Amino acid sequence: MISRRYFCGCMAAGGAFVATAVHAQTACQFFTADQQKKLSPDDALQRLKDGNARMLAGKSQNCDANGLFKKAADGQAPFAAVLSCMDSRSTPEIVFDQAIGDIFVTRVAGNIANTDILGSLEYATKVVGAKAIVVMGHNKCGAIKGAVDNVKLGNLTTLLKAFEPAVKVITPADGHRDSHNDELVQKVAIANAKLTAEGIAKRSKVIKELVDARQVRIVAAMQDIGSGKVTWLS
Repeated sequence: MISRRYFCGCMAAGGAFVATAVHAQTACQFFTADQQKKLSPDDALQRLKDGNARMLAGKSQNCDANGLFKKAADGQAPFAAVLSCMDSRSTPEIVFDQAIGDIFVTRVAGNIANTDILGSLEYATKVVGAKAIVVMGHNKCGAIKGAVDNVKLGNLTTLLKAFEPAVKVITPADGHRDSHNDELVQKVAIANAKLTAEGIAKRSKVIKELVDARQVRIVAAMQDIGSGKVTWLS
């Protein structure tokens, strides 16, 4: 099993590294409630950024899944929640290089926050203590393409209505409104991630109180499905 340790700095005189309480945990340890309590929202987001950097560098951690499942059986204390698309190429645990018990993941086409998702995020933060919410969209999103093309198909028709605010960012300067217009689709996807992130606290009194108390941060991000790289939008 490969393990890691985070170090925040070194002593100039002796050159000795000083491990912080936040980053001393190895990647393959089960994340505990005590460790979760010590994290600030910024610390939680940094753990995700560090994980994405490991993944991009080809240094993802290999953990003992069976062992982690056994430790997780009696409870969990994830440090962050990620709202992502259901797209099979958008996989938060892999993209952020996190193990079992580290993050909550809610997934729905186009990473929108409906009532069920909001309730799930309220549970993740208020009840279990997650310190950050990341709304992660991605390029070449099929749901966004469907919204751009105004697709009508069963229950998908209702789902795609959720993207109408993001679609409104399209201007004549963006060219023909068509899902084959990659730049236009990307513009709408970015707008959707930002609007969704901004709307969570507006639509959830529970989460707004946590944000106002600086106990939780909500940010938007975009994953490149060709590389896995995450770009932070807020």
